[in-house]
Amino acid sequence: MSEPPDVTRETTDEPTLSRRDLLKTLALAGAGAGLGGLSGCIGRNPSAEAAAAYHEAKYYSKLAGGRVQCHLCPNQCTLGPGGRGVCGNRVNRDGKLYTLVYGRAGALNVDPVEKKPLFHFKPGSWALSVGTAGCAFSCKNCQNWELSQRLPEQLEQSGRVLDMPPSKLVAAAKSRGIPIIAYTYNEPVSFYEYMLDTAKLARRHGIKSVIVSNGFVNREPMLELLPYLDAVKIDLKGFSEAFYTSYCAGRLAPVLETIKRVIALGKWLEIVYLVIPTVNDDAQTIRAVANWVKRAGGPDLPLHFSRFMPAFRLKNLPPTPEATLRQCRKIALAAGLNYVYVGNIPGWDIASTYCPGCGKVVIKRNGFEILAYNVKANGACKFCGRQIAGIFS
Repeated sequence: MSEPPDVTRETTDEPTLSRRDLLKTLALAGAGAGLGGLSGCIGRNPSAEAAAAYHEAKYYSKLAGGRVQCHLCPNQCTLGPGGRGVCGNRVNRDGKLYTLVYGRAGALNVDPVEKKPLFHFKPGSWALSVGTAGCAFSCKNCQNWELSQRLPEQLEQSGRVLDMPPSKLVAAAKSRGIPIIAYTYNEPVSFYEYMLDTAKLARRHGIKSVIVSNGFVNREPMLELLPYLDAVKIDLKGFSEAFYTSYCAGRLAPVLETIKRVIALGKWLEIVYLVIPTVNDDAQTIRAVANWVKRAGGPDLPLHFSRFMPAFRLKNLPPTPEATLRQCRKIALAAGLNYVYVGNIPGWDIASTYCPGCGKVVIKRNGFEILAYNVKANGACKFCGRQIAGIFS
C-alpha cells in the first residue's frame, strides 16, 4: 500500500485532517460546482434557518397546516413550520422539507479502506472519506459526537465546514487517483441526498462508494441507494431493544431489517459490534450476535468486535479488556463464522484474515496496515486455492 500525502494513521474511523489539509484536497479538485444561496449564520434555535445551503429533501410528505413528515428513517419525524428533525439537519421551511448539509463537508480525510473497517473490500485501497453534521441516533458513547451531535450551523460557526458538492468531491478523488469514496464519521443516512448524488456521479467516473452506517434507515431510501453502493459496513451497537433505547435513543429491529436487506440484494457487507464492558459484553449476548449473523448472512459474513473507549456521555466505564475481546472472537469462531476480527487493540493474529480451507494467514495486518498479502486477483487463497469471501480485484 503506497502512502498518499496528508494521511494520519489511527485505529478508529474518526476524521483526522486539519482545515489546512482539507484546503489542500479542495485545491486538487479544482473550482468545481459550488452551492449558492447560503443563508446567514444563526444561533442554536432548532426552529431557525441553518447557515447552510438549502436543498430540498427526498422522502417526505406534506401534511395539513404546513406540517411535513420525513420518511427517511424510522423516526418518521413530523415537523411543524420551522421544525427540525431528530437528526438536526432536516428542517421544515414553508411547508417543504430541506436538508441543511448538502455539499457541506464537516470532515474530509484520506484513509485506508481497512479503517472503516472493511477488510474484504479492495484491501490496501485508499478512500476519500466525508462526513457532515447530524445523526438520527444519540449514542452515549459516540466517538464522533462533535459531528454527529452538532447542528449544521454550529459546524459552520466553528469554521470547519467546506463547500464540497458532489462534483467537487468526485473531482478530488479522481484527481488523486483515489478509487473509493466513503460516507462516514457522522451517520450518512442523515446526509442522504448528498451521498446519493455523489455515489451516482462517482459511479459514472469509475469510483466506488462505501457507507459506514448504523443501519437505521427506511426500506425505500435504502433500496434507492444500494444500487450505487459497492460495500456496506453496519454498526450493530447492541443486541436488544432495551440497549438501543437506553444507549442510542433508537431501535434494533430496523437495523436488523437493513442488514437482511443488504444481504438479500447481494451487496458486500461487514458488521462491527462495539463491546462495552458490563453493558453488552456477556457471553450469552455475544453468542446470540454470532449466531444471528451466521443465520442472516452465512459463515462468510465478516464480524468485527471493536474495543470500547470512554467517550462523550459514557466516560464512567473502562476500556474493554483485551481478554474480553479475544473471548468474543473465540465465541464467534465457535459459532461457525469464518472471518472474525478484533479492532482497536494490537495483535496481528486478531486482525488478520485466515483461509477457511487451509487455515493459513492470507492477509496479515497490523491494525489496518497490510503486512502480507496472499490472495490471488480472483480472490483465491495462494496456498490452497480456496475462495476468500470478498471483493479483491
